[in-house]
Amino acid sequence: MTRNRPPSSIAVARLAGVSQSAVSRTFTPGGIASPATRAKVLAAAEALGYRPNLLSRSLTTGRSGIVAVAVGGLANPFHAMALESFAAGLQRTGRQVMLVLVADEWALGSAVELLSGYQVDAVLTSLSVNATDVAEALARFTVPIVTMNSAVTNRWVRTVAADDHGAGVAIAKHLHAQGARRFGYIAGRSGTLAQERREAGFRQGLAELGIAACARAQGDHHHGGGSMAVRALYASGTGPDGLFCLNDLTAMGAIDALREEFGLRCPEDVLVAGYDNVAASAWPPYRLTTVDVDLDRIAARAFALMEAEEAGPSEVLVRPHLVTRASTRC
Repeated sequence: MTRNRPPSSIAVARLAGVSQSAVSRTFTPGGIASPATRAKVLAAAEALGYRPNLLSRSLTTGRSGIVAVAVGGLANPFHAMALESFAAGLQRTGRQVMLVLVADEWALGSAVELLSGYQVDAVLTSLSVNATDVAEALARFTVPIVTMNSAVTNRWVRTVAADDHGAGVAIAKHLHAQGARRFGYIAGRSGTLAQERREAGFRQGLAELGIAACARAQGDHHHGGGSMAVRALYASGTGPDGLFCLNDLTAMGAIDALREEFGLRCPEDVLVAGYDNVAASAWPPYRLTTVDVDLDRIAARAFALMEAEEAGPSEVLVRPHLVTRASTRC
């Protein structure tokens, strides 16, 4: 079976009675064509069912109009939210989105190597880059890469981050104002900038209140890790009555374990706060106080970094805001 070939720009030019370059200018964003020429080209394209070949255009312009969005495992709703914000913003600017699932920053290098062969204009990712050798490897592909919460940047690898430290300070003061006096923090994996900044901010907020003691347990960014950390914090008897968790999934796991395994109520016995403001944080079983990082603003700043000159800023900070709900008596 033979397939009919799609109509070409040459066929459009013939039907419209214009040059092929006029067709190209009509379909190139920012291209110059008179209103009369543009009308004839668009009418001919509609009659023939013509659609411009974006990959062919990239051969002449050097830009494909395609931006890769690389996200971590979508089991974590934060990555899905980041994908939605990035994709929606890019599509509003007329760019096409190429989705790539990446396990971690070490796998990001292999993904970018593959993507550079597709002539993507840039890579946006919800992952962070925390190792200098990874950042240097990524820079060798000379493709703008905008990350979130990275500890390492260079002329090609840039980052946009929420003010995690400031948010940690705000959570500490909020829990104290709501009546907590024994504090605990459930951490995520060590070695990540977001984790370090959130914990440091929380401890600084407590220090400003004259409180030095803060229990700590290790989680893993997921529901099960929150439950596991609660078992460690409360196994010996009295535990914290004010608990800050690295993210919402961890906080929801903590609340479930407090209720089901220790018979503790939230917020009557333990105040619990999370981070990310995922959709489930507002559900009735949790009504979780959390931090909204404003992903739409982060996406907008990421787009600006993506387009910035090489000598421009390599890091942009976005101020998040506290969302108070019933898990802290609000």
